[in-house]
Amino acid sequence: MPRATNSPASRKRRKRVIKAAKGYRGRRSKLFRYAKDARMKAMYWSYRDRKTRKRTFRYLWIARINAACREAGLTYSRFVEGLTTAGIMLDRKMLAELAVSDETAFNNLIRQSLQALEAKPGVALRKQVA
Repeated sequence: MPRATNSPASRKRRKRVIKAAKGYRGRRSKLFRYAKDARMKAMYWSYRDRKTRKRTFRYLWIARINAACREAGLTYSRFVEGLTTAGIMLDRKMLAELAVSDETAFNNLIRQSLQALEAKPGVALRKQVA
């Protein structure tokens, strides 16, 4: 009895892998063996880097907020402490957007943060030079 290989299903599976590897360079997009490995690695990297992207954006937002705060003579950590004390619940993404695009609104937030810190007992602020 001849050996049955179920070739339609095998071909369909291989075509699916080759199609998913479209755009890869050289044999990684043409040959099943290499396309399979390239696709598996790409899936691993995409999963890993979805988490990395969140981390790097958070670093970027904090750097932008800190730079805008330093111009006003305040540190990032004191600014966030003041916002928390004042009960202002804005995430870092929105704070960074305000720091970049709307300077007056961000300066109002800095003012509110400073007022909340001054009202908080046991917090000593350095006097601003302005």
